[in-house]
Amino acid sequence: MSAFIAVVLVCANAVPQEACTDDRASEVRKVRVANELGCTSGWQEIIARTDLRDEVGKTSYLKTECRRIKDAQ
Repeated sequence: MSAFIAVVLVCANAVPQEACTDDRASEVRKVRVANELGCTSGWQEIIARTDLRDEVGKTSYLKTECRRIKDAQ
């Protein structure tokens, strides 16, 4: 059975979207979720509670990814 990791990358506007990776992001947030739908919800609230909220859309942007992981059995 598989599970998913929801990933939010915070990248500077100068970083092209295809180059916005874990290594190039100024911040990376990850959480394990039960399914792909879990990757798409809740991030706005999490980011809104941080200091990042003032910069997103001005000097940085968010990129979200959903990564499949194998459960240890």
